[in-house]
Amino acid sequence: MRILFTTYADRSVFLSMVPLAWALRTAGHEVRVAAKPGFADEITQAGLTAVPAGHNHGLSRLAQLFPADHGVATLPAPYDAATMDPAGPDFVSMRDGYTNVLQFWHRFDNFPMIAGLVDFARHWRPDLVIWEPSTYAGAIAARASGAAHARLLWSIDIFGVTRGRYLRLLAEQPGTERSDPLAEWLGSYAGKYGFDFSEDLVTGQFTIDQVPASLRLPSSLSHQAMRYVPYGGAAQVPDWLWATPSRPRIAITLGITAIERFARYDADLQDILDALADLDVELVATVPAAQQPHLARVPDNARLVPYVPLHVLAPTCAAVISHAGPGTLLTTALHGVPQLTLGVDFDAPELATRLAAQGAGLALDPRVTGGSEVRDAVVRLLTEVRFRQDAARLREEMLADASPNEFVTQLEDLVAHHRG
Repeated sequence: MRILFTTYADRSVFLSMVPLAWALRTAGHEVRVAAKPGFADEITQAGLTAVPAGHNHGLSRLAQLFPADHGVATLPAPYDAATMDPAGPDFVSMRDGYTNVLQFWHRFDNFPMIAGLVDFARHWRPDLVIWEPSTYAGAIAARASGAAHARLLWSIDIFGVTRGRYLRLLAEQPGTERSDPLAEWLGSYAGKYGFDFSEDLVTGQFTIDQVPASLRLPSSLSHQAMRYVPYGGAAQVPDWLWATPSRPRIAITLGITAIERFARYDADLQDILDALADLDVELVATVPAAQQPHLARVPDNARLVPYVPLHVLAPTCAAVISHAGPGTLLTTALHGVPQLTLGVDFDAPELATRLAAQGAGLALDPRVTGGSEVRDAVVRLLTEVRFRQDAARLREEMLADASPNEFVTQLEDLVAHHRG
């Protein structure tokens, strides 16, 4: 088969697609990855073949476009509806939310790619297009070229759940008020390329889900489970990780997104280090070299490193403190390590809440809690056996899902079905 992956220009989202791309590649299928031209180097550094599509015009979808609270990007309307009580969202606010994100997000991430992506797909004739859940250009290119197509989720399905809720509210409206901005926008491209709008342009013909079932949002969509496999790009194992730690090791990783977009972490790293300084533990904090001089103190039990691959570090840890980014949270969960999450960015709070509900960790909001609460939570993770037991159960659940290599056969069958 020929498989075309497509994503907007975000490194963490792209990296979550790489294991499946390589599983297909090593199974003998032809694989290409399409994105804006400026993102081609990220793709080729992962050993995959890049297709520069369209042009680089666009905006940073989180830092500049979404409402911010204390410099933190939060879920915009209508996508905040996905985490509300089902009775919470109303039609008008969701409709207006779609209008807003179309104007200031999806059009900037998708419009520059659509024409070039359709041209390439019609030339190359892929059997399958796999797109991350906001790159609707992938669905348009698939339909325009006759390919099957699927969404590949990198976190909980905020997008699909929101769409389901909107369609239920839409059906309740009088005929004259049934406005659907997303369908109208996608439908305009469908007409341009010779086909009609259908809901698969929003949620795919099927969805590949890397989040274990116990952490997912309830959804009526059909999700095909695939095990999350960590990939963070080129990495080396430092020699200090070769030996078993003499004390419980705790990793602190607050992500690169906050630094890149807001020049600060969501949590107070200095406060956390100070609060943990008297514990008989080894702290390993990943802090970019440019940020390390901003720390006034580094406790004797702490090691600062610019970067270390989490899939190598996490198995050596007794606990991990993180920003609850999906890649970080799922990598830690895959190794059965209890987590303290300090998530406030986009879907991180909901993902963190769901992890805590499974007993595999604790969740705090760093905007309203400080170092002492972090310290108390860490002590609990280290001393209460149930956290490690529940983290181990979550690990087993993840391991029961098909690995990307095992999933390839299932994907081949799905393509054959959807191509009819």
